[in-house]
Amino acid sequence: MMMVRVRSRDGLERVSIDNPNITISHLKTLIQNQLQIPIRNQTLSTNQNLLLAKSPPDLLKFTDMSNPDTLLSSLNISHGSLIFLAYEGQRTIAGPAVRPSGSFGRKMTIDDLIAKQMRVTRQENPHCDSVSFDRDCANAFQHYVNETLSFAVKRGGFMYGTVSEEGKVEVNFIYEPPQQGTEEILMLFRDSDEEKLLEAIAACLGMRRVGFIFTQTIMQDKRDCTLSHREVLQAAELHAESELKEWVTAVVKLEGKEDGGADVHFEAFQMSDMSIRLFQRRMV
Repeated sequence: MMMVRVRSRDGLERVSIDNPNITISHLKTLIQNQLQIPIRNQTLSTNQNLLLAKSPPDLLKFTDMSNPDTLLSSLNISHGSLIFLAYEGQRTIAGPAVRPSGSFGRKMTIDDLIAKQMRVTRQENPHCDSVSFDRDCANAFQHYVNETLSFAVKRGGFMYGTVSEEGKVEVNFIYEPPQQGTEEILMLFRDSDEEKLLEAIAACLGMRRVGFIFTQTIMQDKRDCTLSHREVLQAAELHAESELKEWVTAVVKLEGKEDGGADVHFEAFQMSDMSIRLFQRRMV
């Protein structure tokens, strides 16, 4: 039994293979069965630039996995190898079970209500003094969203780097978990085993998880608020999970210019201590 990682516009997924000595034709059949993508719609390659192809003629340029009789072993594809998949059409990805949160439907006594009272005050000083990004890291993230997704659907990832004693955060790389995004919603299909491995690698490099980054779509730019209620709740949830007071939430969006062009902008935010406590007590 071996496993091959398949990266598409939907994120990173896995395909299980019983026999390592199979052909590309057999692999496409497994992808059809396990990922629900018809064989006729699949284009495979070991070249990551496949994900940047925007038209059928562009897809035809990737021929390394076009012969259905080619053995995977001849392409040095083995357990854990990463291949890239482009496909036509749409599909539905099964997400994790959703458990409603909040206080709706729960019985509360007067004593319970009094115990949950909280005075909302302004936080004068942030825990994070500043945040800076490695240029290549930031460019790789925005390039895929801009050139491939055209800011039409949301995309997100976890930021890894360092935190200084003065509260300065430096982001060195971004990990994008399997996910599915729409114009308004970003669902993360997190893999605990993969994240543990990632944490170990980061620790060996003297780094740790320092924040969450996500994009806003071009349709969201038409609203009046900076962050939607879904974005605030997701940011608070991940911040609370991290237990890092300097945790940073970064937003990437496309902003139009007066001359008709557009620029990609990065903005950094930090959830207040009060908002995290409200989330942890399920009061929001």
